Amino acid sequence: MCTEVDVFITNYTLVDPDIYQLWIDGRTASEAVAILNQQGLGQQTGASLELIASDVLDHYRTYSLLEKLLTHPSKLQEQLAFQIEPKTQQLLIEKYYEFDDNVARELLGKKLSSKHRKDLDEICEKTSVPLKSCRRQFDNLKRVFKMVEEMPGSLVQNVQKYFMLSPDLASKYACIVFLACLRFETSKRKLQSLSFPALKRCAEQVMNEWTYTSSGTRSQESVLTHSSVLAGPDYFDTEMDKEFLLDLRDLRVLLDKEKEHKSLVCACVKSALTSKAYSEAESCFRSYSRSILTLATSLHRVRELRNLFYDFSVILENWKHTIWSVNDLEIFLNAYTKCALSLDVLKEADLRQKWERYMTVVSNSLVTMYKN
Repeated sequence: MCTEVDVFITNYTLVDPDIYQLWIDGRTASEAVAILNQQGLGQQTGASLELIASDVLDHYRTYSLLEKLLTHPSKLQEQLAFQIEPKTQQLLIEKYYEFDDNVARELLGKKLSSKHRKDLDEICEKTSVPLKSCRRQFDNLKRVFKMVEEMPGSLVQNVQKYFMLSPDLASKYACIVFLACLRFETSKRKLQSLSFPALKRCAEQVMNEWTYTSSGTRSQESVLTHSSVLAGPDYFDTEMDKEFLLDLRDLRVLLDKEKEHKSLVCACVKSALTSKAYSEAESCFRSYSRSILTLATSLHRVRELRNLFYDFSVILENWKHTIWSVNDLEIFLNAYTKCALSLDVLKEADLRQKWERYMTVVSNSLVTMYKN
């Protein structure tokens, strides 16, 4: 006599977000089972530990098979082996390409070579992120960098197009590619405490204001959301506006108007700052102003541009021993920028525009780093 068995066969691929996250995090199957058990999965579902382990192993095998497709996201949509609904496909891709901010910060400034991939143990130990996850993040960053580094057009749009990532995640990759392509110094001791989100914000400011694409061709919002499509063989997000950087040397004319500039700024901030903060602004104006203007006159040199964030940290030393809050610094920098526009030496529209482009990056970056 044959035993009757009900069998249901399907090729629809089920994805458990919790188990997938553990796989993404670099957890082994046994570690994942232990974590799920600690979270009370067995009590919630009535499943035995053996059943949970069997389910986790089944999911892990599926994700390992999917990984070859995830390295080329377009293939995931084109393949027929796994039936996965679009929403789940996007979840798989987005989670696979997510990265830990601390890991990203450690990778900045390092060449994405096989040699450095072998040395990820140190980053693993420093960030407490499993080695498998560090390798995934390294490989993803290297893959994205190689794909878009020499591609014309918007970095964010190119990352979105070829890796099907959300605008937010694509902008993170775009900033890393931008910093790497232009070889900005991010590893010096003074910059070690600067977090990845802070560096990202500073990099976005430079991309928005100092590249060729920022010369009146798009708004700040479109850089990040890329709602408007800009394309063409001469359009690169990684090209600095060299003419603009050269012309910044003209801002040295403000050095000759220091007293007048100081008078206007002090009058503007007197009621907004505390008496002690105002006293420091008045007595230290020269050092504040000269450090900002000296930087402007040197950025046309490649070496100085690469040291931009280090130079920002040096400028911030002017405020290191003050009692200024972030709000005080914002008030001063806004007044410093605005009052300069009242001086005769900046009466030409072109020079005024360059001053505003320059100070937008300087002000926002200094405030961002001061908050960090």
